[in-house]
Amino acid sequence: MYLALFLFPWMLMYAVSTLAMNHRALFVDLYGPDPAPFQMERKAVYDGVFPEHANPGAIARQLLASAGLQGAHGVTRRTDGTIVVNRHDLLTPRRLTYSPADRTLIVEKMSPRGNAFLERFHRRRGYATGYRLDTLWAVSVDLVIAAMLFWVLSGLWMWWEMKATRAVGASALLTGVGLFVLYLGAL
Repeated sequence: MYLALFLFPWMLMYAVSTLAMNHRALFVDLYGPDPAPFQMERKAVYDGVFPEHANPGAIARQLLASAGLQGAHGVTRRTDGTIVVNRHDLLTPRRLTYSPADRTLIVEKMSPRGNAFLERFHRRRGYATGYRLDTLWAVSVDLVIAAMLFWVLSGLWMWWEMKATRAVGASALLTGVGLFVLYLGAL
């Protein structure tokens, strides 16, 4: 019971975010089929100096630090040399675009959308980013997974120990396994 109370926020988040992903058509009707647009937050000439032969990752970290936006991110370098950094923020993702030709840095923030927020929440990753809070999030998700496995295994054990429930329990177990296999084969 206490474990369930402790894990309530994570279970609620996964339930609601999965619901949003499962009923994506409702959000397409509401927002349209395109991803959430970015809005200009600021534009400036970037006067920082990058180390010679700096790779895109180092440039991205320097740009994020100068903008006060350190954290989990992805980076790409376009063929024209432009660096695009996508800052993975749960509440307000941002895109930084640095053009070395004119040394401009554009910072844009993603427009808020409920379904996009829920999907970011559901798909949040942590161990690979190297940032402490992301790692703590990943550890908490691993604890939720361990608790779910515990609930499944303890439920099986309790079912087996209570002889009066074996027939109904076996029926529920076989129905669940059968549907799972059916869906797995059909999809």
